[in-house]
Amino acid sequence: MYAPFFDGNNWLHVLTSSNDWVIILTLILMECLLSVDNAVVLAAQTQVLPNKSEQRKSLVYGLWGAYLFRFIVIGIGTYLINFWEIKLLGSIYLFYLCIKFFYDQRHPQQAAEHEKEKKAERAAHHKNKKPKKHVLSLFWRTVVSIEAMDIVFSIDSVLAALAVSDNPVVVLIGGMIGILCMRGVAEIIIKLMDIIPELQPMAYVLIGIIALKLLLELPPFNIEIPNAAFAAIVFSVLGLTIAFHFVRVKKHGQKHL
Repeated sequence: MYAPFFDGNNWLHVLTSSNDWVIILTLILMECLLSVDNAVVLAAQTQVLPNKSEQRKSLVYGLWGAYLFRFIVIGIGTYLINFWEIKLLGSIYLFYLCIKFFYDQRHPQQAAEHEKEKKAERAAHHKNKKPKKHVLSLFWRTVVSIEAMDIVFSIDSVLAALAVSDNPVVVLIGGMIGILCMRGVAEIIIKLMDIIPELQPMAYVLIGIIALKLLLELPPFNIEIPNAAFAAIVFSVLGLTIAFHFVRVKKHGQKHL
């Protein structure tokens, strides 16, 4: 499972291949668009710590933990994604994420009420919990909390990345650079997505395309879309999204979707 990570020739091929770098850029783009809100949530979790130094340190520890988790999961995922049953489940899950996003966009009030109910349930659960002694300090509890949230948040992006490339080194590099960019410039990406709100639905259109890609690879279809062709589709969708945004702004002015 992990042999490709320790193959020097594989790393050399990836680092010197223009096609692989196009895929890596695609993965970075997807990581940033899918996970930027998660970065804000993770940063908010550090606010319980008493000073900025500990807050920054907890995020750095969380970053290294995220890298370790990606390494482990990508290795396992590269092996599991070869089974058609896993591909089918992955495709269904990605289709679910895509459909749920657009359904919530069409029914914002219902989505808001559902989110409010979930928050109320969580608050009631915490209220009923008996206070207990903690083995770990507040700092390490925060780091563990960041790691746990990152694991939950990253499942969709890891699954999508494995559907795009079967080379774990490509997926690892794309994920690591994406995580670094996403956490380092989260505020800039959020502002960009505020300026061009179409970028968020575009990300879920790409999730739908990836789900279709996984589905087409299953028997009896056995249709495999080359990585270069998929990257071309991704950047074409990005270009069309930006073009659509400027046409919409020209016609109707700047406003949120």
